Amino acid sequence: MALSVRSWVANEGGKHLVLVLWLGANTLLFMRTFLLYYCGQQYHYLHQMLGLGLCISRASAAVLNLNCSLVLLPMCRSLLTYLRGTHAVTSRKARRLLDKSKTFHVACGVAICVFSVVHVSAHLVNVVNFSVRYSEEFPSLNVARYRGEVRCAHSHTHTHTQPVLTCGFLPQDPRLIILTTVPGITGILLVLILFLMFTASSYCIRVSNYEIFWYTHNLFIVFYIILIVHVVGGALKYQTNFEAHPPGCLRANQTNPDKTEEESGQAEGDVWSCREEARFQPNSPETWLWVSGPLCLYCAERLYRYIRSNSPVTIVAVVRHPCDVIELRMLKKDFNAHPGQYIVLNCPSVSSFENHPFTLTACPTEKKETLGIHLRVVGDWTERFTELLLPDPGAESEILPMVQQRRYPKLYVDGPFGSSSQEVFNYEVSLCVAGGIGVTPFACVLHALLDGWRHFRLRRLYFVWVCRELQSFYWFAELLCALHHKLWQENRPDYLNLQLFVSQTDGLQNISEERYRPLSSRLMIGRPRWKLLFEEIGRTNKHKRVGVFCCGPKGISRTLHRLCNSDRYSGTTFEFNKESFS
Repeated sequence: MALSVRSWVANEGGKHLVLVLWLGANTLLFMRTFLLYYCGQQYHYLHQMLGLGLCISRASAAVLNLNCSLVLLPMCRSLLTYLRGTHAVTSRKARRLLDKSKTFHVACGVAICVFSVVHVSAHLVNVVNFSVRYSEEFPSLNVARYRGEVRCAHSHTHTHTQPVLTCGFLPQDPRLIILTTVPGITGILLVLILFLMFTASSYCIRVSNYEIFWYTHNLFIVFYIILIVHVVGGALKYQTNFEAHPPGCLRANQTNPDKTEEESGQAEGDVWSCREEARFQPNSPETWLWVSGPLCLYCAERLYRYIRSNSPVTIVAVVRHPCDVIELRMLKKDFNAHPGQYIVLNCPSVSSFENHPFTLTACPTEKKETLGIHLRVVGDWTERFTELLLPDPGAESEILPMVQQRRYPKLYVDGPFGSSSQEVFNYEVSLCVAGGIGVTPFACVLHALLDGWRHFRLRRLYFVWVCRELQSFYWFAELLCALHHKLWQENRPDYLNLQLFVSQTDGLQNISEERYRPLSSRLMIGRPRWKLLFEEIGRTNKHKRVGVFCCGPKGISRTLHRLCNSDRYSGTTFEFNKESFS
């Protein structure tokens, strides 16, 4: 499939521009720091002792400082949501870049892991050099406490039958240097924490056991505290008086070992003389300068979010849907949200520290003040949460009057937060593709259409929903039918192009209820033919930008992404948007 340059620029241009700038900043910082320690006069003697290990360790440390500061910014969800809604970000391209915040967070995390390996490897070489290259000329430059102990041993040679006594210096064990210095101990702790965070962030662990990912990822607080302490040890020192003591100068009663006696006599005027002894001082800690700003910003946002979400919500209704899906209707004072946004739930009765994101399937309006979510019972947290909401497994639904007190668990709502699905209304033509429970972001969009929202550009909506089981369509069957009737009454039947696909055909029966008859004609067996769908949309919407929104399995997402970048649709540009919680 040929690639369209115009479509590629629309979908990938901004993201790759940020990537190039980020890689350029990392490369520039690495090279600048490397050359400073390689050529800088103040590090001449330290470089003589440690070699390239010094340059590589410090250059990688500079890159780590940069990425440890940047990795926090994409996690400032409230700040990103605020920027999305302000006039400061008026361009749709800029808003779509904000949707890539999680990708940027992951990129910074990978860079931290990669350069941590480089940094640790270089410092292991440095520790060995500190041990075997103990400087008696500049004792204050050493990290090792002594040059070594004189050890003698008998050895046999080919020329002597009698054993020969050989003596030499046994340097300080490098492992002892690591375990007795602040940088060494804190470095070990940082590596362990980073290893736990990295392994627990893998896709398989996040899907199979989200709790492990959540708890290990929150170790970042301990990580930053230890990181700031890590540089306090002052293991690496620089020369403070290299003007009075030029590196390599000759002191009193000292000859230049690099020159012969004849050369020394001929070029005495060229030999620098030391006016004073070399003095050394530990490097000033710089890590706190890099991370303090983003860390304070993140902490301020978390404090704001804690205050905002401190009041518990009122649970109005709990409905059990087919295929282990629970609908939760809640009421919260002064809660404003837009279609496509998501919230984060915390239920102390299940876990005081775990927070889980859920897309809003219903936003508060002037007519109704409740907000709603649909959650699928998958995993320990959702199972325990469902048991607290519906203790009776046979209960299909429970809708209680406000005056009747039901002992629901306390629930705290943080948000709302922005996501890519908010952009559905900012295109004249949008294609929304949902896989299974991935329909939740678009359910709120359909609710907005049903409630008569008028402040948007959307003129035509293609909605494709793919499910494995027929019963899954009952989650929003009433909503789809109500919207269908509304559009027919307003003489706008072509506004919504609805396509439902069921992939599992075992024991398949049609939607038999009379009230759901409009869905029967739009129900198809198998999987969508994506190329034909894109070609149809391209023919009927020439010279337009079509927003493509996806929330579902990776297979569907990859296919849609590839089709959006192809050149099969002359004159029509498809802009791909992937729903992803940060």
